[in-house]
Amino acid sequence: MQENNYLTFFKASIISFFAAMVITGFSIIVGKNNLFLLLNTDLGSIGDVFFKYATYLGDGVVWAIFTVYILIFNRKKLPITLAAIIISTLIAHYIKGHLITINPRPTSAMPQLKNIIHTIAGVELSYSGSFPSGHTTQAFTMYFLFCILFKKEWIVWVGFLLALLVGYSRVYQAQHFPIDVAGGIIVAIVSAWISLQIQILFEKKWQHKIAAISK
Repeated sequence: MQENNYLTFFKASIISFFAAMVITGFSIIVGKNNLFLLLNTDLGSIGDVFFKYATYLGDGVVWAIFTVYILIFNRKKLPITLAAIIISTLIAHYIKGHLITINPRPTSAMPQLKNIIHTIAGVELSYSGSFPSGHTTQAFTMYFLFCILFKKEWIVWVGFLLALLVGYSRVYQAQHFPIDVAGGIIVAIVSAWISLQIQILFEKKWQHKIAAISK
């Protein structure tokens, strides 16, 4: 794994960690519910359409497309890709299902405010398993993978904004609290770091095999 790719990921993870801490800080200071209500604002029909589809950047279909791309064009990076998918999914679902069992989503956590919470017509709401946001976890894990695998400095900022957009879309759709987005970012950082170590191990073993064959 090239050093500049590692540094790009390090920069992306620092920026993302800072964002997660800011979201967490405001959630504590303002209150989890209050921050949600502040950000869950109605941006009209254009906003509804935009965020209805922006959330799909954190969908499993994106993982499938990216994995096919890696299989065809960059098979040596398959270990980190598969590891990132599996580890991020397992961590997020373990937290949802085992660590935090009482985990209502906004509309079920605040039933008395259901009439003022903005929702999008046609978007089916979930009512439990709020923390962490799975779509945010996936979007940021994908973002970190791009930072690791591609040598493009612009990915750090453009990718961050796109991943954050996915996170905000979950709040806009009333599917998650902002603190859930912060949790998704942290899970993604941990998952990407573990996956990077797995890739480094695979590359070292591959290099040893090549060296042994060439002797």
